[in-house]
Amino acid sequence: MANFEKTTVFYDGACPLCQKEISFYRRCRGADNVIWIDVRQSEGDEVAPGLSRDQALDRFYVMNEQGQTVSGGEAFACLWAVLPGFQRFSKIFQARSVLWILNLVYDLFLKIRPLLQTIVRASELNLFSKGFCRRLCGSPSKLSGKTEGD
Repeated sequence: MANFEKTTVFYDGACPLCQKEISFYRRCRGADNVIWIDVRQSEGDEVAPGLSRDQALDRFYVMNEQGQTVSGGEAFACLWAVLPGFQRFSKIFQARSVLWILNLVYDLFLKIRPLLQTIVRASELNLFSKGFCRRLCGSPSKLSGKTEGD
């Protein structure tokens, strides 16, 4: 395979969870050794060889410096490998005997991602003070930890 210059991260810039997470990683030491691609800003159906725009919007993908594209938990381990503060986690989770746990957790996260996106968007719009929690959770401000009397 061809040797690529840097590890490349493909993310959904319209997803509030993704925005926050990528913003965090971009502030980490070593982030300048990563190419960050907001898939929403990409033109065309393919964002990388063999990676469609739709695939990249559905899951987290990373292409390593050798040009191999991985997704899900394995993509996180690949990203962590180039961020010095996360390299220990990368070494742990790149072991096949442990990687399945990270993939399982990521797959479970994908199932609740739409709900989490709704919650994050609501908090950004300050809807929690407008009764959103009551409608979402069935009780006053469960998510914020406040009660009616607070």
